[in-house]
Amino acid sequence: MNGNSVSHPAAPAENNFLPGPVLLLGAPGVGKGTQAQILVAKFGIPQISTGDLLREHRRNKTELGLLADDLMRQGKLVPDDLVNQIVAARLRGPDTGRGYILDGFPRTLGQAEWLDSHLAETGSSAPLIAIEIQVDEPQLLRRITGRRTCPKCNRIYNIYFSPPRRDELCDEDATPLVQRGDDTEEAFHKRMEEYRAKTLPVIPHYRSAGRFRTVNGDAPVETVAASVLCALKDLRRVPSDCKASETGVR
Repeated sequence: MNGNSVSHPAAPAENNFLPGPVLLLGAPGVGKGTQAQILVAKFGIPQISTGDLLREHRRNKTELGLLADDLMRQGKLVPDDLVNQIVAARLRGPDTGRGYILDGFPRTLGQAEWLDSHLAETGSSAPLIAIEIQVDEPQLLRRITGRRTCPKCNRIYNIYFSPPRRDELCDEDATPLVQRGDDTEEAFHKRMEEYRAKTLPVIPHYRSAGRFRTVNGDAPVETVAASVLCALKDLRRVPSDCKASETGVR
């Protein structure tokens, strides 16, 4: 079990630098998944998604998966303790020794505190560092509500930033584009409310420990990736030629 949809071979690290355990934070739509995959490809470390882990445990009918399945069938949230156990099992994987990127965990302050204790108890070589990708909310709203997908070829468009040549029709096969149910304005605001209530309190936890940076996510993907790399090196106290004023790290 690896918690990833794609297997990535180990990659040589630039100047032998490895980021160690990394948490990418940010509101829905900031591009965490895109930046995580760039780090996966660059450093050959796994992206660990709690959503993927839960689905895999349920599919394989593990003890933890059966417990989660029973709760979810009752419409209940999977409690922190169970999620923590699932993450702990994944972190024992041999591919995590060089570092990893956490996706969707820790989502609450309680999970963040548990993870710090767990890493200390298991002798992790480096503490978890957290990087927030920040984009203004109006821009996020356009990113999400403007998203359209071709149900035939799965090509993704955005009616505000990368629209199809013909209104609401795929450029490749002229199939009518569709909007996912969770890409509506109402769904976006609900997700933002949950993010503010549960995840934003995690940020002071890492900031107070000197393990937090923010990067500007309202830039081309390559520029954001450069900012993330600069933030990683800064947090790991690795000398670099990064200039915060040029890359948006703060």
